[in-house]
Amino acid sequence: MAGFDCNRKVGDRLAGNSYKHSFKPKIRENLGLAVYNCGFQKCEGGYTWGPALRDHYLIHYVTAGKGVYKVDGHTYELHAGMMFAVFESSVVSYTADLDDPWEYYWVGFNGTDAERLVKLLPFSKEMPVLDAPNSEVFRSALLDIYNNAGSGPADEAKMVGYLYLFLSALIALSSSGEKYSSSGALYVENALRFIRYNYSRKIDICDIAANIGVSRSHLYRIFVKHLSMSPNEYLARFRINEACALLRSSSLSIGEIANSVGFDDQLYFSRVFKKYKGVAPSRYIAQTEPDGKAPPAPAAKRGV
Repeated sequence: MAGFDCNRKVGDRLAGNSYKHSFKPKIRENLGLAVYNCGFQKCEGGYTWGPALRDHYLIHYVTAGKGVYKVDGHTYELHAGMMFAVFESSVVSYTADLDDPWEYYWVGFNGTDAERLVKLLPFSKEMPVLDAPNSEVFRSALLDIYNNAGSGPADEAKMVGYLYLFLSALIALSSSGEKYSSSGALYVENALRFIRYNYSRKIDICDIAANIGVSRSHLYRIFVKHLSMSPNEYLARFRINEACALLRSSSLSIGEIANSVGFDDQLYFSRVFKKYKGVAPSRYIAQTEPDGKAPPAPAAKRGV
């Protein structure tokens, strides 16, 4: 199979009547979601990729023919209308049938938000294949990603937009997405993200629950289940840890630090700080060890 250069579409005429059209954009760092590569291919009979590792997520949709996908000691026979997913760091190989070689569309993607989205898809390492309904929906979505490929900012935005549409179509039929949500793990993840980006504001548990779409009581239950602490305790600990970082690295006053981590009452901040760190903020720096590490704090009582 011929290779391809970054930032341009490549159309390769392979042996016989086989072909490959592909696109791979430039490397982009620290993106929430990014298209790693995309394209479509009609394979020669017996054409094999691997065995090898991928450093990104990859989804193939078979539109014609047959082939075999091997991963983690398992072999899956696939035909038109099926998909298979390649997970990061899994050794895989896939081979086109000799007599009826497959044609497929694919998209590879990565980014800081990719793992969370993959958890919602109807694939898992235990079951990485899917007999997909609505075949034209998925083929068109993958073709849209390729047709909008380009290296400019507008092109990249369109590619990611169509990738989100493709993933959303998969999530819509994903039973694993429902299980993940109902278990509370997704709600907890969203709550932690909300806290991380809003702890400096005057948020409380009602704000967190409203943001992720659950009641206060349900928020409490899923935090205890997944984190073994209440949301109030998690929020307080997060704020105090951020305050410790500011005490060690800034010249802000105690009152300014309290305001910076979401407390509008300095005395209350000092009480909460002492509860979790064992000393008042004013003594914390004095007791910090020479290597910059804070002294060990006594175990805190469970909050409510």
